[in-house]
Amino acid sequence: MPTIFTKIINGEIPCYKIAEDANFFAFLDINPNAKGHTLCIPKKEVDKIMDLEEEAYMGLMAFSRKIGKAIESAIDCKRVGITVIGLEVPHAHVHLIPLNEMAEATFQNKVKLNPEEFEAIAAKIRSKMV
Repeated sequence: MPTIFTKIINGEIPCYKIAEDANFFAFLDINPNAKGHTLCIPKKEVDKIMDLEEEAYMGLMAFSRKIGKAIESAIDCKRVGITVIGLEVPHAHVHLIPLNEMAEATFQNKVKLNPEEFEAIAAKIRSKMV
């Protein structure tokens, strides 16, 4: 059964897409720790990030770096944190979280945004893609 992320990639579930290429996909987290919290995923459905083939793992990290640089340019933050937890969805994914304080990295405090705010943030990040 496909994961929710595979359904997002396939367009079965809507998302606030940031970018995609032949192998990877980035979109805003709908339950964000901070404005601009983005998920980067491989299009190939693999449960654990350490189970990705080395080339896919390195590709995901390079793709995530590119997205992270765009987030840094678009969102007012001290830095973009990167974390891989992977317990909530059985599909490898990287969290890119704009950080101004440590609490934003704990997954305990969430930011509520309306659809217009999500779209504005996604558009701003997309505009900074190189």
